[in-house]
Amino acid sequence: STGTILEDVTEAERAAAGEFSEPRGELVITAPIVFGRLHVLPVITDFLAAYPEVDVRLIQGDRIAHLLDEHIDLAVRIGELPDSRLTATRLGNTRRVVCASPDYFSTHGVPASPTELSGHRCISFDAMSSPEAWSFHVDGVDVSVPVRSRLVVNTAEAAIDAAQAGVGVTRVLCYQVETARRGGHLQTALRAFAPAPLPISLVHAGQRRLPLKLRAFLDFAAPRLRDRLAAA
Repeated sequence: STGTILEDVTEAERAAAGEFSEPRGELVITAPIVFGRLHVLPVITDFLAAYPEVDVRLIQGDRIAHLLDEHIDLAVRIGELPDSRLTATRLGNTRRVVCASPDYFSTHGVPASPTELSGHRCISFDAMSSPEAWSFHVDGVDVSVPVRSRLVVNTAEAAIDAAQAGVGVTRVLCYQVETARRGGHLQTALRAFAPAPLPISLVHAGQRRLPLKLRAFLDFAAPRLRDRLAAA
């Protein structure tokens, strides 16, 4: 097939560049914005010191990139992986949390059940949930709860900043608000109704022969990222 021929050509080019004899060349990695800053960048920093012949291009974004089309070697993905052609290394899980500023909750009340969100001002991070409805786990089943989004944003940082400013209630991932929660700037709610945790994985295209730069990074990063998630 054409795909196999192209793969053979690419493999030949990589062999000519010495990528199978030692870890070298540029490694292109994509990661979500906040997770990339908190966890991936510190691991990359240590990796660069350990592997002087490998350079890294880190692309941070909450949009899901297409690995093959965009020439990406490795992606950090949060959520279920629908594409079975990709090879995934599981790192851990994260949970979705509902939160707002303590001032907001003291003024408007803390919702005791998901249905009470209909009376609240909501801030939707559009990569996490629909601006019209948020899903919860209630009495053993997943339910979709209508919300009114006064603000819709496309980054978790914007949702968190707006929540800290008292705009309303938002829903993001637990690691994204850990610092704000510990500092007393945000308070969580509805933890008992959280949907199933989301897996966090390292994903690559599953080439027949992994370039050593990619194999080296997988072996280096996976245990370190697992440890960081376990400690979070």
